[in-house]
Amino acid sequence: MVKKKKAIVSWDKTAFLSLQMAFEFISQDSVSNAEKVRDTILKIIRGLPNNPERFPPDKFKENNKGDYRAFEKFSYRIAYRVSEKEIKILRIRHVRQEPKMH
Repeated sequence: MVKKKKAIVSWDKTAFLSLQMAFEFISQDSVSNAEKVRDTILKIIRGLPNNPERFPPDKFKENNKGDYRAFEKFSYRIAYRVSEKEIKILRIRHVRQEPKMH
């Protein structure tokens, strides 16, 4: 039996900066809450290679064939793209921001 290699997780630079900015913003009120939000989101992302299709297709992606997916946690929406070898984190936005079609 041949084991299928798990996809690696990579980050779009803008998505990574968005997570840092969210952490800094939340930290102004509570460092522990900021750490909880960041750590939980990162834990979910680290688990994506085990089940990349765990979350539904991204409803804001036009002509999505199912490879673009998204989830929400702590009022943040995380969009990612699944390919055979890679899971790319594309965008992290607060849900109160105007959704971006892409």
